[in-house]
Amino acid sequence: MFLTQLPTGEYPKLLDQKVNTVRQIFADIPLPEASVFASRPAHYRMRAEFRVWHEGDDLFYAMFDPKDPKTPIRVDQFPVASEAIWALMPTLINAIAKQPSLRQRLFQVEFLSTLAGDMLVTLIYHRKLDDSWRQAAEQLSEALNNIQVIGRSRKQRVVLDRDYVNETLQIDGQRYHYRQYEGGFTQPNAELNQTMISWAKQQFGHRPNEDLLELYCGNGNFTAPLATQFRQVLATEISKTSVRAARENFAANGTDNVRIARMSSEDFTSALNGEREFRRLEDIDLASFDFSSVFVDPPRAGLDEATCALISRFDHIVYISCNPHSLQRDLQLLTKSHRLDGFALFDQFPYTDHMECGAYLQRSVVDDSKTD
Repeated sequence: MFLTQLPTGEYPKLLDQKVNTVRQIFADIPLPEASVFASRPAHYRMRAEFRVWHEGDDLFYAMFDPKDPKTPIRVDQFPVASEAIWALMPTLINAIAKQPSLRQRLFQVEFLSTLAGDMLVTLIYHRKLDDSWRQAAEQLSEALNNIQVIGRSRKQRVVLDRDYVNETLQIDGQRYHYRQYEGGFTQPNAELNQTMISWAKQQFGHRPNEDLLELYCGNGNFTAPLATQFRQVLATEISKTSVRAARENFAANGTDNVRIARMSSEDFTSALNGEREFRRLEDIDLASFDFSSVFVDPPRAGLDEATCALISRFDHIVYISCNPHSLQRDLQLLTKSHRLDGFALFDQFPYTDHMECGAYLQRSVVDDSKTD
């Protein structure tokens, strides 16, 4: 479905239908009453990308139906996008169309916006970018209120000023600051992201004498707020860009009780099991951590069997999932040792089949003396 026109009046009904569909996926798992968190019905997506289509002197954004990948669908309005992206789209394409150095062999445009009001636009080309492109891009950036502009082509990346945007999230009355790099993963629905972080914090509660393990920490989106609940946190992430951003974000938020290791969840599982030693853990004393809780936000494939076995050792598990099917599979294993005490649905992508889920599990027999 191409969301160029939104049936906003039908959103509550569509959300109910989606919630019922997701409940059916978990029909064989006893679920607690699910908390359902709706999205804004429009202007909820902080990222967007479009092909650019050239027809004579005309230039327009385009999307493609997978069933007909050769026929462009013109996109003049995209109300899914944040209000900032939605407002910028026509101004940007009109400015590019008037400047030969910017429009020549332009292939794709990518937008990244923030609730804090920052904007980054990446222009992707099928040609080498020269000084005339840079000059035109600098003029474009200035004309459009100093938005950040990056040019890309094969084996070339031109950054005019900076390659990131600054975001500020409001979590339970506290402001958290994040640097979001071009090409790095960020949650697309920022307002619901705030809700997800708050929900995760509430599930864990305040555990100042215990430690948290986080796998797939990304740029520290969940890590910095969760770190306020625990004595210390050990986080892992495989992406170099995300690890760089996470370290900068911890510093920006004064988060000084987090250690981060750049490694996959599979490798960390091997390390914690004593099966292998890793140089990336040389300066981290695993024995100094008293883990009671684990937080995971894996990719769509979910957890591998070894990682599922690893997190089942922890008393408290919060699992955020972008794929109900892989979550259902993993819960089949985790509910053998844990009871499912919390379940939430976050509609990050209205009008689509996608649903973000949150699960909170506690070991079936928990030592209550650990809980503050």
